[in-house]
Amino acid sequence: MKTKAVRLYGKNDLRLEEFDLPAIKDDEILASVTCDSLCMSSYKASRQGVEHKRIPKNAAENPILLGHEFSGQFLEVGAKWKHKFNAGDKFSIQPALNYEGGPVGLLSAPGYSYPYIGGDATHIIIPNEVMEMDCILPYFGDGFYPAALAEPLSCVIGALHANYHTSPASYVHRMEIAEGGNMAILAGVGPMGLCAIHYTINGSPRKPKLLAVTDRNQDRLDRAASLYTVEQAKRKGVELKYINTSVGNPAEEMMPLTGNKGYDDVFVFAAAPEVIEQADSLLAFDGCLNFFAGPTDPNFKAPLNFYNVHYNFSHIVSTSGGNKNDMKEALALISNGFDLAGIITHVGGLDAVIPATLNLPSIHGGKKLMYTHLSMPLTAIDDFEEKGKTEPLFAELDKLCKAHRGLWNLEAEKFLMANGKKING
Repeated sequence: MKTKAVRLYGKNDLRLEEFDLPAIKDDEILASVTCDSLCMSSYKASRQGVEHKRIPKNAAENPILLGHEFSGQFLEVGAKWKHKFNAGDKFSIQPALNYEGGPVGLLSAPGYSYPYIGGDATHIIIPNEVMEMDCILPYFGDGFYPAALAEPLSCVIGALHANYHTSPASYVHRMEIAEGGNMAILAGVGPMGLCAIHYTINGSPRKPKLLAVTDRNQDRLDRAASLYTVEQAKRKGVELKYINTSVGNPAEEMMPLTGNKGYDDVFVFAAAPEVIEQADSLLAFDGCLNFFAGPTDPNFKAPLNFYNVHYNFSHIVSTSGGNKNDMKEALALISNGFDLAGIITHVGGLDAVIPATLNLPSIHGGKKLMYTHLSMPLTAIDDFEEKGKTEPLFAELDKLCKAHRGLWNLEAEKFLMANGKKING
C-alpha cells in the first residue's frame, strides 16, 4: 500500500513524500491515520534533527515519520494480534515506549524513531513492540479528534501524578498534588496549560482549593477564562484566579491569595528562566515545582534557591509525556464526554503540516489539528467566517462551530472529512 507522509531527514528538513509501505508481518498492524495534533515536541525534533535524543543518527538515509498525537483505524491486523484487535477498530497511541523499556532502546518512540509509524501520514505500519508494550489503545468514543488529544491530556495527567510531598523526618514521598492545597500554573494558557486547567478542575480526582493561572497576554487569559470559568471551578470546589504577570511583581499579587503561605504545587509551562525563578519564589514549605515545559536548548539553565531546597523542603520534578496508565485514564475521561475542543484553534490538512510544524512557535493560538487524508491550508477557526464568504466548505464549518460556542466539534469533523479536498485526489 502507498502512503503519503511527512518525513524528517535532518535539521529543518521535512519532506512530504509518497512511497510504498512493505507488506505487514504477522506481528504488525496496518492502519489508516485520521488526524494528528501538532506538538511543540515535533517542532523541537525538527529543529534538532539527529541531535534529538529520540531521532536515529541515520535519519538522512532512513528518514522517520513525524507526529505522535494521532488517531485512526486498523485496516489489517497481523495474525499475532487478531485475538485482541480487529480491522475497523479505532485507536489512539501512547508514543512514549521508553517508559516500559523494551527492545527498541530507551528513548525510541513513534513520531520520532520509526520509518513507517508517525501521525503525519495517511497510512502506517504499527510495529510489534508498540502492541507488546500495550501502547496501542482502543478508542470507543465518537469521532477521531478526541482520541488524537488523549496523548497531550495524558502528559498533563502524568505531570499531576508525578508531583509529591513529604514530612519532616520521613522519607516517604506522598505522590500527587496536595489535596485541598494551593496550586499555580505559570505561563498556563497555551494549549497544554488549557489542558491542565481543564483536567485539574473537571477531571482530576484530587483538587486544589486554589488554582492560580498566569500569563503575560491578556487576550489569551480572557479566552481561557471564557472556556474554564471562575464560576465553573467554584462549583467543583476550586477558587480559580487568572493573573496577568506582564506588569508589577507577580509574587506580590499571588502570595496574598495563599495567606502568604505559598503554593504547594507550581507547574511551569514555559521554558523561560524568569518563569522558573518566579515558580521558585512562590513555593510553600514542602512545595513541589514541576518543570513541564521541555526546552529546545540542551544547555538551558535557570537559577534556583537551594537554601530552600535544603531547609524549606522544596522539590523539583519533571515529566516528559505520560505513561500508558495516564493514557488509559485520558481515554476513559474522553470516552465519557471530557471534551478538549477548547484547546484546538486551527485545522489543516497533511500538506499544511510542514510549514505549520517549522513555524509552530510563531503561530498564535492553541492546538493545530491536521486531517491527514485532506489537502487544506492551516486555518484558524476564527477565520472560517471570512473564508466562508468565498468558499462554501468554510461557510458550513463556521456555522457548525458557532453552534458549539465557536469550538471545533464532532459535527464539523464529520462534515470536513466527507467534503474536504482529498490529499490523493
